[in-house]
Amino acid sequence: MNEFFIFFQTIIPELLQGTRVTLKIAGGALFIGFAVGLPAALIRVYGSRWLQFIVTGFINIFRGTPLLVQLFVVYYGLPDFGLTFSRLTAAYLTLGLNSSAYQAEYFRGAIQSVGEKQMVAARAIGMSRFKAIRYIILPQAFRLVMPSWSNEMISIIKYTAVVFLIAVPDLMGKAKMVSSRYFAPISTYIIVALIYLVIVGLATLILRYVGKRFETPGLESMETATR
Repeated sequence: MNEFFIFFQTIIPELLQGTRVTLKIAGGALFIGFAVGLPAALIRVYGSRWLQFIVTGFINIFRGTPLLVQLFVVYYGLPDFGLTFSRLTAAYLTLGLNSSAYQAEYFRGAIQSVGEKQMVAARAIGMSRFKAIRYIILPQAFRLVMPSWSNEMISIIKYTAVVFLIAVPDLMGKAKMVSSRYFAPISTYIIVALIYLVIVGLATLILRYVGKRFETPGLESMETATR
């Protein structure tokens, strides 16, 4: 029993270091996904045909290929073309672009569910298209997209686990080092699973609160999209 507590006290600080890296990567990926995904969704709905074609191709590539393949292409493949990224940068970039493809579709569905008549009404009272999107369409779309976006946030937290394959010292990367050092893979990965459960549980509670806080009575939410 004493050996277990010594083992537990030894590995927890290292796993918590990895947890901080995991949360940073997840947060950065969600930010990149939002920054790229929202404009992509607007282009899909309001853009010209050739821009829609480009954005649709981008979305299909990242939704239609495995995340691990994308990570290896960015980290191992792009240097052949003169683009070299650090391990963390490759993790941020890959997860962020992958998330942007899904977020673009979530936002597109939310924008389209608001209804074209509201855009027509806004233009009829003299609002520009930009102002109509900013003040009429997007505020409603953000409320509608919350369930789907919440699902994306939880997915990204779990998908960060793949970055240990390019030696990023995230939670899984630290777990691999610890389990090899102490020859205790089962104990280590059970603790890792519990940490992920706590993170996802807290994220779910926070997002549920935010969703209720900004919920508009009478405004139906989108069905939660799944991958």
